[in-house]
Amino acid sequence: MNTELIVLHTTKFGENSIVVHSLSRDYGRRSFLVRGVGKKSMSLFLPLNILEADIAESSKSTLFTARNLSSACSLTGIRNNILKNSMTMFMSEVLYRTIKEGAWEQDLYQWCRKSILTLDAIQSDFSNFHIRFLLELAVTLGFRPESRDLLPFVGDHDGTIKDFMQMSFAESMLIPLNGVTRNEIAEEILRYIEFHTESSVNVNSLKVLREIFA
Repeated sequence: MNTELIVLHTTKFGENSIVVHSLSRDYGRRSFLVRGVGKKSMSLFLPLNILEADIAESSKSTLFTARNLSSACSLTGIRNNILKNSMTMFMSEVLYRTIKEGAWEQDLYQWCRKSILTLDAIQSDFSNFHIRFLLELAVTLGFRPESRDLLPFVGDHDGTIKDFMQMSFAESMLIPLNGVTRNEIAEEILRYIEFHTESSVNVNSLKVLREIFA
């Protein structure tokens, strides 16, 4: 089957193969074995790259094989911007740690694809993007939080969270926040997501965002 997938993480498998942990259009959260991967081709598997692939299913293994992989979207707006690249590291890590292998959430793939293309296209004022991403992720996963639901997690930032939830995307990108506040809010929303997914997200790449958006 030909499908489209979003790269969340990769794991080395043997000498020249990798396992691509992905969010797939047709398979949901799924990992695929990719054979014959050299160092030069690893750029194809950067976090949140959108790929087309032919999937070879197996009755003997739950680990299907992905072949004939190619880029479905160039994402030059992301790859030519170190700040956006850092944000995709964060976003992919959140998805990788939050969504369990085998899960298939309705509309999750299309929402994630749209989020990536939006980040790729936006020209400026995207420092708040990851906060909006986390709130939209909670909605897409079915939690649909209201501001009062977040109160036990967000502390003194409940007013700012309410602004994010009530404003349009463009307006929320212009909410004035310093780096410290922005990252405190991101950590608080992550705690909310951890609570509802019963998982420990522990996103290491948030430290990178803390540095570059300080």
